[in-house]
Amino acid sequence: MSLDAQEHRLRAWCTLNDYELVGVMVDRGLSGGRADNRPALQEALQAVGKGDALIVYSLSRLARSTRDTLAIAESLDRRGADLVSLSEKIETTTAAGKMLFRLLAVLAEFERDVVAERTSLAIRHLQSLGRFIGGQVPFGYRVIGDWVYPHEGEQEAMRIARALRGRGMALRSISRELANLGFLSRTGRPYIPKQIDRMVKSKTTAATGAPPVPD
Repeated sequence: MSLDAQEHRLRAWCTLNDYELVGVMVDRGLSGGRADNRPALQEALQAVGKGDALIVYSLSRLARSTRDTLAIAESLDRRGADLVSLSEKIETTTAAGKMLFRLLAVLAEFERDVVAERTSLAIRHLQSLGRFIGGQVPFGYRVIGDWVYPHEGEQEAMRIARALRGRGMALRSISRELANLGFLSRTGRPYIPKQIDRMVKSKTTAATGAPPVPD
């Protein structure tokens, strides 16, 4: 719902419930991740006093975490002010309203956590199949279309580096040996010791779900 539509709902509630609307505070373009990073919300909390009410369109517009939501409610309670959420149709003017408010705050955070968890699982699943989902391509691999494939030259450089390191060769010596064999970094220069160390310790493996490498 647009900000204008939300404001219309807030004004309508004030009219129906005989409340005088003294101000509309909007944090335009700001995330609700942290309550203390939202100037308009902080201004609204400072403005309310005894007998007043802070009205929000929904709890998700008030705060993203249960901790912040409950902290705001407790701050209002200490001031003798109420909290009203239009979407959830709750008010903290009664004991039952306060209980429902706390319950919905917990459920709202649980729902956000479930969505985040599912998104993370989906991303890991796509990665396991060899799908490219953005970001930096790991050394030893290349992207063709939407898929990640082993880079034959870099994979060979990794195998040689591991073998030489296993024989006790120093990182700088491995770099020189790779350069002599024609294995250079993506910038066309010999690998630096830090890159050699990452190559040796890398545990990345080729994904098996990608289709055959296109011609």
